[in-house]
Amino acid sequence: MNPQIEKLYQISLKEERRIIGLMSGTSLDGLDIALCRIEHVGKSTKIHLEKFVTMDYEDDFRTRVRSVFAQRHIDQQLLSGLHAYIGITHAKLINTALQQWNISSTAIDCIASHGQTVYHAPQSLTKDPNWPNSTLQIGDGDHIAVHTSIITISDFRQKHIAAGGEGAPLAAYGDYLLFSHPTENRFLLNIGGISNFTFIPSHKTKLKAYATDLGPGNTMMNQYMKKYFDREMDRDAHIAKMGRVNDLLLRQLLTEEFLMLHFPKTTGPELFNLAYLERAQDCSKTAHIPHEDVMATLNRFAAQAMINGILSESEGLSDVAVYISGGGLHNPLLFEYIKSSLPKHKVESFATLGIDPDAKEAVLFALLANETLAGNKSNVSQIKDSPAVCMGKISLPE
Repeated sequence: MNPQIEKLYQISLKEERRIIGLMSGTSLDGLDIALCRIEHVGKSTKIHLEKFVTMDYEDDFRTRVRSVFAQRHIDQQLLSGLHAYIGITHAKLINTALQQWNISSTAIDCIASHGQTVYHAPQSLTKDPNWPNSTLQIGDGDHIAVHTSIITISDFRQKHIAAGGEGAPLAAYGDYLLFSHPTENRFLLNIGGISNFTFIPSHKTKLKAYATDLGPGNTMMNQYMKKYFDREMDRDAHIAKMGRVNDLLLRQLLTEEFLMLHFPKTTGPELFNLAYLERAQDCSKTAHIPHEDVMATLNRFAAQAMINGILSESEGLSDVAVYISGGGLHNPLLFEYIKSSLPKHKVESFATLGIDPDAKEAVLFALLANETLAGNKSNVSQIKDSPAVCMGKISLPE
């Protein structure tokens, strides 16, 4: 037997595994690296977050990724090169983190890499029945495995699509296993570039858990800040706080058909981008309002899409809690408006549940890898409209 296969088999038999989860979101602020100690599988899973760091990307890295991100027409050679380049870059950042933590690569059982999403194209977005649901995450797992000497599991979303899903969001699988509660109906709201939630019903109901995208999170605000202020984000909502919400523009932004679709559903910056904003401004005759007013309105638009989704899905439920993670948690204007608009719900940081909210997505990919190594698809068979599958491709370092 190939000794790497033997090693993989032995890892699958362990009662406890140390797995590094990676997440690189559409904001491109950096690579989230979460070192997790995971016991057991399925609903018996217990996760301890040992270490967490976000390793910043260099500006050149961001520029290269943005040249292909959510673009329909790109340079094929650039895309091919980026697939390897991102894998190598992520491997270097992992090695740096391990050195900083004084942890040997031999102490790590595997790496779970989400990769970098560059295009998301479910039929619900493309409206083209000639092509199946598709999504593309680059950052080759073999390069990560070879350059770290650690078994790597990557490209999780393809199995989800192959089995009938849309490739996103995948948070439901981990959220369902870790955060079910006897009496509390939970919305685990993640505000990244795109906002999404996992709904986890209490044990008292017969409802099923599911995950869905809601609409824009930070992506349109970040794109606007980059174009007009040459900043990666509106830190602490500094610009948005100086503006006023333009009701005409807000109403137009909220007319997008996607926002009216039933849950679950998926979307991406392929829809919610500056071109979408420009069309809305043309329709509402608000093309010349101050930049600060645009930012205030984009902030409110993102919040309102989340609020509308949570209110529609929590109608008739009692003991409802909303736990927020992702970069949007650090936007005070966004957080406070969501909280004030949901007065009957408990609205708190995801930290209340015992995991760093900034680390949550990286932790969940570590859990998905754990299920692939030692779990069973039956562990996630009770998630609404999502295929019961174990996900990810396995790359051996030798």
